[in-house]
Amino acid sequence: MINFTFYTPTRVLFGVGRIKEIGSEIKKSNVKKVLLVAGGGSIKKNGVYDTVIASLQEQGIDWVELWGVVPNPVLSKVMEGISLAKESGVDGVLAVGGGSVIDTAKAIASGIYLDDVWASFLGKEKIKQALPLFVVLTISATGSECNGNFVITNEETKQKLGNHSPLVYPKVSIIDPSVQRTLPWNQTANGACDGLSHIMESYFSGGGNETTLYVDEALTKAIIDATDKLMLNEDDLEARANLAWAATLALNGVSAAQLKGDWASHDIEHAISALHPEVAHGAGLAVVFPAWITHVWKENEPTFRRWARNVWDTDDVLTAVERLKSTYKRWGLPISLRELNLEKSEIPAIAQNATQLGKLGTVKELTQEDVEKILEIAY
Repeated sequence: MINFTFYTPTRVLFGVGRIKEIGSEIKKSNVKKVLLVAGGGSIKKNGVYDTVIASLQEQGIDWVELWGVVPNPVLSKVMEGISLAKESGVDGVLAVGGGSVIDTAKAIASGIYLDDVWASFLGKEKIKQALPLFVVLTISATGSECNGNFVITNEETKQKLGNHSPLVYPKVSIIDPSVQRTLPWNQTANGACDGLSHIMESYFSGGGNETTLYVDEALTKAIIDATDKLMLNEDDLEARANLAWAATLALNGVSAAQLKGDWASHDIEHAISALHPEVAHGAGLAVVFPAWITHVWKENEPTFRRWARNVWDTDDVLTAVERLKSTYKRWGLPISLRELNLEKSEIPAIAQNATQLGKLGTVKELTQEDVEKILEIAY
């Protein structure tokens, strides 16, 4: 067995109409003024912004706003947020949006106390303090609403790196699946792929607790079932709720208990979207993950065969990979680098970017040459 620590301090308010409770939840933490972090403005179209502001006003909580977070969140916006937070004297951060908004908010909440926020991504400065963080989730995908992880791209160095601290777990996350019914289909599909990828990153390291493996198989099936139902009816509230909760559980620690985790596929995708910010994270994972499985599955054959059998009803791993790709294709996701409009000549640069800090993964330690082979498969 593998020893593990399970930690989930985030208070989750799940259900229709619960966004109006955000003000009272912030007030319980004795926060007087928040930095409201948001994306491109969709929350003003679907009514979420108005509900949030009304709740803040009702509880006497002041706020300042930071708009313009992009799908692959960038360091320059984090720096802008840190400056605004310091100038405005906020004592809390409120993220209203999806994973990119939440990750930006986490970087701001911790970065306000750091000499150099990017140094913390490189392991050169330790996060020792953070402003309390609150979340209103509008896109289920990253699981960032219920963990201490966050990913930011440094536009100057072309590095997309992850960070972690228990200090940036949201105090409260509100998940109202009804507000996700207005999402464009590609965002729903990208989110489903991201959730599946989080589960697989832990699952394939394998050989751990049987309970966790069974949970992961069930979560995988729940995401696939919910997404297929949403293809038929995007207003299906029960399917929205199932997808939202499964995506949260996919990266709040439940799916990883007693499993080492691999994360090479995420690292490779981060390299792709660091060099091509227009590539959505979920779309990149749809391309990379099947190729990674094809390259490494014999390194942990029993676990990959179990996945093929229990999820895809086949004893052949490569047949299971094709069924995974068919699922992504059915959802309208890309399954090749060509569909992402990448040139084959870019493969060495992507592989170099992915491995610049060392080898990747635990199922098989990947060198730059390995990553190039995976990208060749994905092309």
